[in-house]
Amino acid sequence: MPESQPGVGALPLQGPLSEKPGPESSIAEIQETTLTPRNETTATGPEFPSRRTVLAALGAVPVLAVAAPSMAATAAPAAASAVVVDPSALRQTIRGYGGMNHPEWAGDLTAAQRDTAFGNGTGQLGFSMLRIHVDEDQNNWSRELATAQRAVALGATVFASPWNPPASMVETFTRGSQTNAHRLRHDMYGAYAQHLNSFYQYMKTNGVDLYAISVQNEPDYASTWTWWTASEIVTFLQNNAGAIGTRIIAPESFQYVKSMSDPILNDATALANLDILGAHLYGTSYANFPYPLFQQKGQGKELWMTEVYYPNSTDSADLWPAALGVGEHMHHAMVDAEFQAYVWWYIRRSYGPMREDGQISKRGALMAQFSKFVRPGYVRVNATANPQTNLLTSVYKGPSTLVIVAVNSATSTLSQQFTLSNTTASSVSAWVTDASRNVASTSAPSVSNGSFTATLPAQSVTTFVITVGSSTGSDTQAPTAPGTPTATGITATSATLSWPASTDNVGVVGYDVVRVSGTTETAATSSTTTQGTVTGLTASTAYTFAVYARDAAGNRSTRSATVSVTTSASGGTGTGACGVTYQVTGSWTGSFQGQIDIHNTGTTALNGWTLTFTFTAGQTITQMWGGTPAQSGSKVTVTPADYNSSIPAGGSVTVGFLGTAGSTNPAPTGFTLNGGTCTTA
Repeated sequence: MPESQPGVGALPLQGPLSEKPGPESSIAEIQETTLTPRNETTATGPEFPSRRTVLAALGAVPVLAVAAPSMAATAAPAAASAVVVDPSALRQTIRGYGGMNHPEWAGDLTAAQRDTAFGNGTGQLGFSMLRIHVDEDQNNWSRELATAQRAVALGATVFASPWNPPASMVETFTRGSQTNAHRLRHDMYGAYAQHLNSFYQYMKTNGVDLYAISVQNEPDYASTWTWWTASEIVTFLQNNAGAIGTRIIAPESFQYVKSMSDPILNDATALANLDILGAHLYGTSYANFPYPLFQQKGQGKELWMTEVYYPNSTDSADLWPAALGVGEHMHHAMVDAEFQAYVWWYIRRSYGPMREDGQISKRGALMAQFSKFVRPGYVRVNATANPQTNLLTSVYKGPSTLVIVAVNSATSTLSQQFTLSNTTASSVSAWVTDASRNVASTSAPSVSNGSFTATLPAQSVTTFVITVGSSTGSDTQAPTAPGTPTATGITATSATLSWPASTDNVGVVGYDVVRVSGTTETAATSSTTTQGTVTGLTASTAYTFAVYARDAAGNRSTRSATVSVTTSASGGTGTGACGVTYQVTGSWTGSFQGQIDIHNTGTTALNGWTLTFTFTAGQTITQMWGGTPAQSGSKVTVTPADYNSSIPAGGSVTVGFLGTAGSTNPAPTGFTLNGGTCTTA
């Protein structure tokens, strides 16, 4: 949603950087005006494979939204009470935290900004969700690829929302005082489903398997995009959504207006074709965050907050303590509303989690207190949500881990006791964001008999990561130290580490990679396998890493031996370190099959590579194996598959592809590998 004034919804952009006045009167009109009646009959359109069949074949079962009694925030007690954490009382499963990338309106993220957003190393946001735009014009779809591909590579979930159908599917009508309102023609519902499915297939062919796609962005706040009524959305879900090959999101009401989603929940056929109930929170009061009807009827469905900025789009994202409101808002979204996802509007913006210069803002640091530590698949558990005035707490359970996020809005330091039931804790670590610190490691309290007392700085968010085991406490033996790590795939900004496995009397459940600097250790990444990739590094810089192992009871090994890594210089291999052989191996009318052999003519292995070249006659790659293509106009960029990411000195790898061509099909020109010009044969 483009920018507007504080505390209310947002108005559409007329250009990439337009700012608009607040839409208070528009909100009232939206809530009170009814649409001009029209024929609701919907054509079914072309036949598609059943989406339910596709999802079932993939084993894609929506995450269950738990509907047990909630311990949501209530009136603050007069005195502090202990925060009682019960890891056995499970609430909703967390899908993740993230934001929107909209290249057409706000410009694409740069390569470095993508790593800052979706990496989880030092100085990175740890976002695990990316929302992208479904353009009505298929010629613009390629704009979404670069950031989406990198987000996927860093483990993020990608989903998409449309603002408008193709112009040929739209009609104008009168809606209140708006005489040129737009809506989807009733005879185009089937074609629109095909349009959405085509976008899903396009992204999948290009290496981005969309987790879900929305029917419509903000159908109830569409003065410059496409209006939908609740009944129209129900009709589309009943008759057409099943033709789309991925999960379906609806209705994405701009203000979590329940009258937009109640009809879906109350219609069994529509509900069967809904996978995710999506909502925006522009101007939504905390009192309207809970949704009892969803808890009653939404079993097997996910509940996502898919867009917001808070508290406004006018203040700098670094304004303090106003930014602290982001932490409070996220708490209420997780605890009161029980959302499984929290997705910001523009990732990079003056009021967003990332400033225009690519640095993390105060608002971003507040989001990172959740996103870096509450990872996808973690489950919120019951805990005292409002133990004393000006303090909010929420708790999440991961593998051998509990994460507590404490938001202190008081202007003074608070002391708070935390008590863990039905589990044992072996260690606590802590990170804090306040007026002078951003996601900074800080001293953590010690645990005694399942309890600890923390000092929470004034106007801060503190995240505690607690290593836990079972309540039996019978396993006290730590794993052995992992073997000495080795580094491969070293680039200017990342390195992949591998190490021999640790052993344990019960079993190792994970590994923690740390960056070592003298006597200081900084968390770099975590993995459940014996390999992990560290991102967010600086070019031409030496680093030292080591690894710890941990078991299910929370016991941690001694540290492994260290490995030293020096990142490569920006710009790659230089001229003359590579050769390329290009050939057409088959052709037929309008299409052809090609093969590219990439030769490392240097004296050292290439660990990680990027090949670029330019078509000269309008050719287009439609499918590739051995690599992932990204094409913008005539320029093609290819990144490797996992199995051929390393090219030994004197060795080669092969990439094959299918493409389309016109009357002529000359070989591409300008082959480069990691920025260096390649010879061709």
